[in-house]
Amino acid sequence: MLKKNLSSTYDDALAKLPDLLKAEGFGVLTEIDISQTLKKKLDVDFRRYKILGACNPTFAHKALSVSLDVGLLLPCNVVVYEGDDGHATVMAIDPMQTVAASDPRLAEVAGTVREKLARVLEKLA
Repeated sequence: MLKKNLSSTYDDALAKLPDLLKAEGFGVLTEIDISQTLKKKLDVDFRRYKILGACNPTFAHKALSVSLDVGLLLPCNVVVYEGDDGHATVMAIDPMQTVAASDPRLAEVAGTVREKLARVLEKLA
């Protein structure tokens, strides 16, 4: 996984993240508010925590053209949560540890996606 602890707040990180992803060719296909879901389904309070499903269509197509099994790992999850200190933590899946690890034919595209996601996290800092 790629992980960055930020000095900014959860709200600030969430506000910047879609544009930074877009600059790297990703769109946000899904957004899951974990804290809201847990409150609704279990009536429990949980820290602010969202999962964004990011997809770069070009790289998704390349990966799926190599292996249809890669769809299990799409879209690329990017997580933002609020730490106890009020600052945000952002994590992204590392495709070199998932996609490329399961099929070496995917190493090139996985490496490129990893670089793009790492740049997004660095720009949030």
